[in-house]
Amino acid sequence: MKLLSLAGNFTTFCRRQSLKRGPRIAAVGGGTGLPVLLRGLKKYTANITAIVTAADDGGSSGRLRGEFGILPPGDIRNCLVALAETETLMEQLFDYRFGQGDGLAGHSLGNLLITALADITGEFQTAIKEASHVLKVCGQVLPSTLDQVTLNAELADGKHVFGQSKVSRVGIPLNRVFLTPADCQAVPEAVVAIQQADLILLGPGSLFTSVLPNLLVPGIAAAIKQSRAVKCYICNIMTQPGETTNFTASEHLSAIYDHVGPDWVDYILVNNKKIAHSTLENYARDGSKPVVLDQRALQGMGVRVLRGNFLDERELVRHDPQKLASAVLSIVGAR
Repeated sequence: MKLLSLAGNFTTFCRRQSLKRGPRIAAVGGGTGLPVLLRGLKKYTANITAIVTAADDGGSSGRLRGEFGILPPGDIRNCLVALAETETLMEQLFDYRFGQGDGLAGHSLGNLLITALADITGEFQTAIKEASHVLKVCGQVLPSTLDQVTLNAELADGKHVFGQSKVSRVGIPLNRVFLTPADCQAVPEAVVAIQQADLILLGPGSLFTSVLPNLLVPGIAAAIKQSRAVKCYICNIMTQPGETTNFTASEHLSAIYDHVGPDWVDYILVNNKKIAHSTLENYARDGSKPVVLDQRALQGMGVRVLRGNFLDERELVRHDPQKLASAVLSIVGAR
């Protein structure tokens, strides 16, 4: 038994040493898309920095933000759990959401723990680091800014909407999104991670409410554009009603360029695996359909197209973590 234990410990040690030599990756986004990517990446490298939007103001995160004046912890929590070294009871606790209880209903335990750690330590970033130790996180998770920012939108009809939760539900085409204050400061550690990265990944996730809010932090956008790393945008598989209704893949990329300037993304990853008709019918009821791969338009934008089967074959249309990680890491290998 002791020999088996020693062999297991040695295997774990070798795996950790191998991961430490993996490529340096900065993954930028938020919502439910970024954690999917992180779950795949952590099998290949420990040098991961997840840079997460700080603009969420809905649900449990929004309530805690309003009551305690902290940054929204929800997207941070999701990324911490995704990067945890192994699936443990502690991860289940972080994801546990109270279904009832006066003042507790709707809150996740992880959000409450991060809030408590921020109160104890006096700093939100320190709270994230302490939570990372508890979960044995592979890499690090950082907000794009520590400023209290609000995501706003200008609609196609010229009206304005204020607050990320309202922007995501407006149901009217968006001209642009913007942060207030516009001169928010980037987290220095996030800028350093971008500067040192071999590969910078944008998405997957809601284009206007998860990906762009990070790029609207001036220091983050500048660092990415100036970086010599390979830059890849991971396009969503399905359009999102209101946000990206009828958007093609090139229109997703164009929206990014319209907000922060053109011609700096090297690759775009787009799923071309057909989705079951019955599944598409369910999505069509909500006004969502597969993103069209308009390869000629993308090539005209000077971006290389990575197309393939990146689909998770289960009920919901999602990226498969393993397929996604393998595809984006092939870029580094080719480079």
